[in-house]
Amino acid sequence: MTEAENKLAERLALVRPLFAADVALAGADPLGALPVPLAEEAAGLSPSAVAKRRNEFAAGRSAAHQAMRQLGLPAAPVPVGRDRAPVWPAGLAGSITHTKSCAMAVLAQEGNVQGLGIDVEEDTPLKDELLPAICSDRERAWLKRQDNPGQMAKVIFSAKEAAYKCQYTLSRAFYGFDGMELEFELAAGAYQAVFTAGRPPFARGEAVCGRFVIGAGLIITTAEIRGRG
Repeated sequence: MTEAENKLAERLALVRPLFAADVALAGADPLGALPVPLAEEAAGLSPSAVAKRRNEFAAGRSAAHQAMRQLGLPAAPVPVGRDRAPVWPAGLAGSITHTKSCAMAVLAQEGNVQGLGIDVEEDTPLKDELLPAICSDRERAWLKRQDNPGQMAKVIFSAKEAAYKCQYTLSRAFYGFDGMELEFELAAGAYQAVFTAGRPPFARGEAVCGRFVIGAGLIITTAEIRGRG
C-alpha cells in the first residue's frame, strides 16, 4: 500500500472499535484519486465550489458508497437535501464527515440503528475565541481542569457535531452548540451529549451516547442511537 493508503487504514482501525459490527465504516482520502460523485449527488454542490470542497465532497460520497457495498448493497446516490443533510436510501441510517486529509462514512440498516453520527477533525487546539460559542460555562470550567484544554475543547466541538448529526435523523431539529451539554468518561473514551431543551422525540435531560478517539493526527468522535421506539 502507499503511504496515504496506510494512513487511511490506520485511521479506520482507530474508529472501527467505536461501532458495533453491524455498522459499516469506510473512508477515503480527499487528497487522492477519487471517483466522480453520482449525478444526483453532484447536483448538490454549488457551481462555485472550490476544488478543496469538491474533493472533500467526492471523498465523503466515495466512503458512503463503500459502506453500502460492505452491507451487501449496490452503491446508490446520497443527494444533498434541502436542509443540506445527506439523504440516505430508504431503510438506511448513516453519517458522513470530512476534513482536509480524511473522509469517513458510517452506515447501518435502520432496523438495527435509528441514528448514527461521526465527525473527524484535525488534531489541533480549538481557538480560544471560539470557546464561548462552543462550550457552556460548565464545560469551560471542566476544560480548565484538563491537561490539554485546547485539544479537549476540540473534542467537545467534534462530539457535539457527531451527536447533532445522530439525533437529527429523528428530530429534524436545528439548534446551536448550546443545545447539548457534554459529560465525559475520559478513561473509557466515552461521552454523553445531554439535551438542554426538548427536541421531540427527545426530552430535555435525555442524552445521546458517543465515543471518541485521538490518534493519527485526528480527533474522531462518534454517536449512536439504538432501540428507540
